[in-house]
Amino acid sequence: MSERLAIVILNWNGKTWLEKFLPGVILFSEKAKVYVIDNLSTDDSVPYLQANFPDVGIVINNQNYGFAGGYNEGLKKINAEYYCLLNSDVEVTENWISPVLDLFERNSEIAAIQPKILSYQNKNFFEFAGAGGGLIDNLGYPYCRGRIFDDLEEDKGQYNDEMEIFWASGCCLFIRSKDFWEQNGFDARFFAHQEEIDLCWRLINTGKKIYYTGKSKVYHVGGGTLNKQNAQKTYLNIRNNLSMMLKNLPFPQLIWLIFFRLCLDGVAGIYFGVKNGFPHLWAVVRAHFGFYGQAVQTWKLRQSYQKDQFYQSKWLIFKHFL
Repeated sequence: MSERLAIVILNWNGKTWLEKFLPGVILFSEKAKVYVIDNLSTDDSVPYLQANFPDVGIVINNQNYGFAGGYNEGLKKINAEYYCLLNSDVEVTENWISPVLDLFERNSEIAAIQPKILSYQNKNFFEFAGAGGGLIDNLGYPYCRGRIFDDLEEDKGQYNDEMEIFWASGCCLFIRSKDFWEQNGFDARFFAHQEEIDLCWRLINTGKKIYYTGKSKVYHVGGGTLNKQNAQKTYLNIRNNLSMMLKNLPFPQLIWLIFFRLCLDGVAGIYFGVKNGFPHLWAVVRAHFGFYGQAVQTWKLRQSYQKDQFYQSKWLIFKHFL
């Protein structure tokens, strides 16, 4: 039997987060069934869930597939009209579900929705991963209302609206299951980082809409698996962003923009190396070779149609840093 909404938390050695936040998810999710997909944890996450939360559905993957592949594998065993893909380090709030489901029901073209995402540590400010809704500039750099690069805004009600956005954050992503599977889910090659932007971009290219609602809010810790200073995060973000553009950009913009971004990445690599150390410079180099290694397969994944005007802001990086 299919549920209306499944709240699905992907876990890998995250017992501490489950202890802290899962009780609140259960308390405020009376309209949904809660599941945990476990990416073959080596801690005692699963025995802890079994002993303390018998009503939570548990799906155990046979290996650690990462964020993208982990959800793809686990969701095959969960039957629901809507999924909410929720990070384990997210605190939900009372009535966080109803505004999202209401918005889905008002507009059948909406494939995915994100709530307002605030910082758990500083609850008056937006959080890096999603903030007031994800957008993208004409160079392919993702940003958010309420967050541009590392600059975060204070929440003063300026994003209490509902509006169409470009991408919904994977830390709290509501999505119609049929739309998720029509796109074959996330690109598992991404492993983690920007897989949700790629999925939203693919949905937009098929005529679907992505939305934000400020009537629902959650608080995100962030950096629960890889913190912002981790060189592997630099590698994944750059490699995946380039692959995402190769897959989804309309062809007239593709050649010049990929070349320009590769040049900008070189400058960014030097900056990262000076600011954060050599491993981050090397991560940029590795990311480029990782992108080249996937390029043929990525090209084969291009859809038959890419929307021509994909961006919401021109030259964001230059406006911000110059």
